[in-house]
Amino acid sequence: MKLWDKGLSIDKKIEQFTVGNDREIDMHIAKYDVQASMAHAKMLHKIEIINSAELAQLLEGLEELQNQITNYTFVIEEDFEDVHSKIEFELTKKYGDVGKKIHTARSRNDQVLVALHLYYKDNLLSIKDKTKTFFDTLLGLAETHKKQLLPGYTHLQVAMPSSFGLWFSAYAELLIDDIYMLNAALKTVDQNPLGSAAGYGSSFPIDRATTTKEMGFATLKYNVVAAQLGRGKNERTIAVVLGGLCNTMSRFAMDICLYMSQNFGFISFPDELTTGSSIMPHKKNPDVFELIRGKCNKIQALQSELILVTNNLPSGYHRDFQLLKESMIAAFEELKAILDVFNFSIKQIQVTDINLNDDKYKYLFTVDSINNLVIDGMSFREAYQQVGAEVILGTYKGDTSKEHSHIGSIHNLCLADIKNKFE
Repeated sequence: MKLWDKGLSIDKKIEQFTVGNDREIDMHIAKYDVQASMAHAKMLHKIEIINSAELAQLLEGLEELQNQITNYTFVIEEDFEDVHSKIEFELTKKYGDVGKKIHTARSRNDQVLVALHLYYKDNLLSIKDKTKTFFDTLLGLAETHKKQLLPGYTHLQVAMPSSFGLWFSAYAELLIDDIYMLNAALKTVDQNPLGSAAGYGSSFPIDRATTTKEMGFATLKYNVVAAQLGRGKNERTIAVVLGGLCNTMSRFAMDICLYMSQNFGFISFPDELTTGSSIMPHKKNPDVFELIRGKCNKIQALQSELILVTNNLPSGYHRDFQLLKESMIAAFEELKAILDVFNFSIKQIQVTDINLNDDKYKYLFTVDSINNLVIDGMSFREAYQQVGAEVILGTYKGDTSKEHSHIGSIHNLCLADIKNKFE
């Protein structure tokens, strides 16, 4: 069944090419199409296109379909082009002409649009919730390990003393910026496009405020052409936001891979979180974090793909937009899995007590030595030159017991401020 079927045949090869894997992808938006159809039916009743008995039948049929979707018994067979045609077919099969009325005053274009808006909104909220869980985990780790020193690096050279508390809380604070962006994307998709029909509105006296309220949107997309123009723009906005979150996690995963290596040896994980080598029995590989890094980088590339597909398309609907669904839904599902496994794994991190008397760290506290001289009355430039000369001559000896005593107070202030910043 096709919603656009006028009784004309279409070549099987063309049909397969144009439908693609829409049936499989549409399973992710099926419940949202049912949700939107319920709201649409109530609106049709309010403007007296259908009567109360017809509304009751449609809502009953849609509720039954929603239960099938929830129970994983809903199937879109090959006879159907997409989820929209399947739902209308089932309503028509059960209620006859009443089922045929559900498509009144809407187009498949705004059906897809509103279902995607609802899917995006729901999944952005899910990712926001999972990000908050990850944030709380990192702040907890920062509190636990705030007094354990971690050598800081610039240019991959030993630089200044840091701590595991600073490391964990740094990524926690970056997640706050990612939440800001998630909120912006949520605001973008929290606009009801239903009623834009094929992109130019409907001559029926539809009540778009009713469907907006029924579906829980904050507002509606008032201009019907703007609603259709949002296809592609919404996806690009979301891709930038998801990419930003993935950038944070990809860099964190890279740090973990680096710090787990024997050359650093700052952290480790239980054996059950690592993998081995088929020929080297000593290996404990950070595969989960390497995959997180790779998957996050792949999601960051999504915005480039969307730009190339949608850039410079004229106003109105184009079948190119069909290609956006698969990549967007795949990114959402992948990112939710990444957040879950990252949070699960990072909780089990094992932090090493680092021997700062190791010769490679002998210049770790030069800046603190300079600062101590300044506090004692010397100018900064003179102090810098004095410590620099000691380094060149090989006479520098840093007092690590004194010079990192300020670390704890910095972290106490930092963690409290970061937590308040999120709230």
